Amino acid sequence: MPRRRSLRASAVVAALLLVSVHGRAASKFTDPEDGAFDLSNLLLTHRGVLPVPTLITEPAVGYGLGLGLLYFSLPTKSADAPDDAKVPPNITGLGGFVTGTHSWGAGLMHFHTWDDDHIRYLGVIGKVGLHLNYYGIQNQPRAYQLDGIALVQQFLFRLGNSHWYVGPRYTFFDASTRFDASVPAGIREFERDQRVAKGGVVVDYDTRDNMFYPSSGTYAELEADLARGGLGSSTNFQEQTARGYQWIPLSKSWVLGLRADTGFSQGNIPFFAQPYVSLRGVSDAKFQDNNQLTAEAEIRWNVTPRWSVLGFGGVGKAYGHLHSFSDAPTAFGFGTGFRYLIARKLGVTMGIDVAHGPGQNAFYVQVGSAWR
Repeated sequence: MPRRRSLRASAVVAALLLVSVHGRAASKFTDPEDGAFDLSNLLLTHRGVLPVPTLITEPAVGYGLGLGLLYFSLPTKSADAPDDAKVPPNITGLGGFVTGTHSWGAGLMHFHTWDDDHIRYLGVIGKVGLHLNYYGIQNQPRAYQLDGIALVQQFLFRLGNSHWYVGPRYTFFDASTRFDASVPAGIREFERDQRVAKGGVVVDYDTRDNMFYPSSGTYAELEADLARGGLGSSTNFQEQTARGYQWIPLSKSWVLGLRADTGFSQGNIPFFAQPYVSLRGVSDAKFQDNNQLTAEAEIRWNVTPRWSVLGFGGVGKAYGHLHSFSDAPTAFGFGTGFRYLIARKLGVTMGIDVAHGPGQNAFYVQVGSAWR
């Protein structure tokens, strides 16, 4: 099931930057600290939302258009909370997309914190109709359609005043799959209609200085899930994932980012829900198997307090059923991008990443870091 990487790309930023050149006269779009174009006041006074129109270039679903709307609010601090306590904003998002392959999707999400960031909630509901390719043993695309309704519910609880969070996550996906021709070799126990329902435990460690575009700190997450009939699943399997991001300030202007991402599965996991390599420039789910390992690095140059440019590159492998680790093809992606600090008080940036991968190029409109 497609996940994590948002389907985005580029025309919006060019238009946004054009607005910034002509919009300084309007005080609500100007930061009094540096006189630059900024949406902080508009977003935090509940007078507006951040529109994220996108030209979709994700190779997995083809070219298309999308629109997202993000609404921000600041949590209420308790009387005994430190003045310098950094609490992430509450966020509500609504969006949808459609592509030239007749793929489409729509969804609603909400992120909320309580008790000075001691409780974190994440909820997502969405519906998709995707036209995708399954690559299989021969690494040749076989077209299939994936339709379904998805739901995610998660609560995390901080351990004391530490940087650790622990809590449950429940994921449900009522899916229908159809291949244009016969079912490819390598897919075990194919069923057209399946329900993936899994419950698990999530452990987070978070020392980021900003949740959108960090300049220092660490974010790590461990998750262990079970899919069982008692949870609503039509198939039984286990899945474990671990990911970690580290941002290292090399100087006032330079930041090094490091990423490691792993996924492992056992049992009768549906082919579309298997772990896969996720890299900019690599088609989602092209490199997919029972297990996956991915590593990526990114270097950022803060040209000014508002503008930054970056370069990135990574590799990954998917293995376990279709291929052994040594025989599995290596996925790679590298490229460059830029960001503009569009809401200083929230730490929100927007920009473009351009990437090259195996036999293809792609570009993405990014809100904040590409690592989530």
